[in-house]
Amino acid sequence: MAVEIVQDRRRGRIDYRFCSPLHMLVVHERGVRHDGCTVIEGLPKSTLQDCSRKLVFVPAGHTYHDWHEPRTLSRVVFFYFNPVQLATNPLGGSQSPLSPRIFFEDNATLQTALKLATLIEGGDSDHRQYLEALGVVLAHELVRINTATHRAEAQPRGGLAAWQRRKAVAYIEEHLAEPISLEALARMVGLSACYFCRAFRQSLGMPPQRYQLSQRIERAKTLLAKRAASVTDVGLTVGYNDTSAFCTAFRRLTGLTPSAYRRHFS
Repeated sequence: MAVEIVQDRRRGRIDYRFCSPLHMLVVHERGVRHDGCTVIEGLPKSTLQDCSRKLVFVPAGHTYHDWHEPRTLSRVVFFYFNPVQLATNPLGGSQSPLSPRIFFEDNATLQTALKLATLIEGGDSDHRQYLEALGVVLAHELVRINTATHRAEAQPRGGLAAWQRRKAVAYIEEHLAEPISLEALARMVGLSACYFCRAFRQSLGMPPQRYQLSQRIERAKTLLAKRAASVTDVGLTVGYNDTSAFCTAFRRLTGLTPSAYRRHFS
């Protein structure tokens, strides 16, 4: 294992790029960005602004690019692992291929990584054995997370597990008028974005984005029937800043304009 500790000392755009035969774990100890984007090959991009205490895992051979314009000066720790050392599952059984993960949270992994960084910065050679032990623990944590994710993905063959479906649907209902990323929903139920999208469609008959749209229109129907708000206000309530876009979406799903729906059903 090799480690790099990077601390920003100036403001301005900063780019990180990586593609290597090594695995890389990125630990964002602190950092909030005005603007930026993080991309790992095989995953949707993320524009998360507050990256503090978030983790990123880039498997060997995957392309990684992160750029940001910092709001606060960031501190990031990069850990590099030899894939051969992680080829065998230390927890027993066969090792599943390590999957890319972007801005996830795992307190055990985070705390182990931060302990390692603190010891390395101290430069005390008396702690060498402890450093090596922590390195082994960190490798175990990565395998544990990967194994748990693959098991979760293997279970719901017919779609999402009941608890995953409830959690995802509840979140969509609570944030109906807001943009919701596929990545955020998948992370919430412990699945990769690609698998989550397929499982959600199996469970609810449509992709997450279309489900959110359908629920927006259902909410709009209820509000229109009450006649307490204008069509424009109803559109704003369910997430449409443009009345024309709201009317187009409503008509596409119901066959009627919002005004016509109100006349017929209120």
